[in-house]
This record gives sequence, C-alpha cells and structure tokens, in this order.
Amino acid sequence: MSFPVLLETDVEPEWIDYNGHLRDAYYGIPFSSAIDHLMDDIGLDAAYRARTGCTLYTLELHVHFLAEVKRDDRVTVRMRVRGLDRKRLHLMMYLHRSDGTLAATQDTMLLHVDQAAGPGAAPFPEPVWQTLDAMRAAHAPLPEDRHVSRALSLVSKTA
Repeated sequence: MSFPVLLETDVEPEWIDYNGHLRDAYYGIPFSSAIDHLMDDIGLDAAYRARTGCTLYTLELHVHFLAEVKRDDRVTVRMRVRGLDRKRLHLMMYLHRSDGTLAATQDTMLLHVDQAAGPGAAPFPEPVWQTLDAMRAAHAPLPEDRHVSRALSLVSKTA
C-alpha cells in the first residue's frame, strides 16, 4: 500500500530564495494545502465548517528538510495517519520532488475545534472518525518512518 496523494503542484516562482531553492518557510504551503485537501476528502469541507463552526487547528508541527527543491520542480504531498483519538489527528506528510526524491517530511498534530463554543476541542463527527480510523489501521502495518519527530505523539490524559 502507498500513502494517498493529497496534493500535486508546481513550485511557484515567489517561493524561491536568492539561492534558487525553495525558501524554508514555503515548504509549509504545500503541506498546509494538503491538509485542506484531506479535510475536504474526509468530510470536514467548507459546507461542514459553515454548518457546524468546527474546523482543524494545528497544534504542533515539525519539518525535516531532506533535499533541495528548485524552481522547475513539481511537488507531490502524500500522508500517513500515525495516530488518532476522538479530538486529535497525528499526520506524517511527505513532500516529493518531480524526480521522486523525498525532499521533506512534516510531522503534524491537528485538533478538531468548535470555534463557536469558545473555541474549544470537540470530538470528530462519527463518520469522520470512522474514516480516519480506517486510514490509521491501513497505515499501521507499514514500516516506521525514520523522520518522525520523537517528541510529537498522542498522549492520553488520565483523570
């Protein structure tokens, strides 16, 4: 099994720095856009957000820069569900250059938030939870990723 493609895009000229490489801050644009695509795919789309006032917030992310990306590259973002609880989603995302080289990874923790209630954390709707849980289960048997940040993980709070 391969990880699903969330986004494929050209590198924009304004993303390039004075050395002819993708500026470090601009690696975040394809990763962030890929999360938007994932939200649409799993049912947290614009209609859901307008109807419920709920969305995803980024709690934490770690980017690992592995290879240069240049102006003429086309990049693809794939993702893996690494962890999940009723309110949080731990994703590992992979940015590949057009030649197939893994250029960067992003380890991301997202929180489902009800903005109308404060904002505050809110459980995923059941259909979204089931979809994410099925993705997590499908990805679980795959080899561990060597670029995962050691400090980023789901930790359950005990009462």
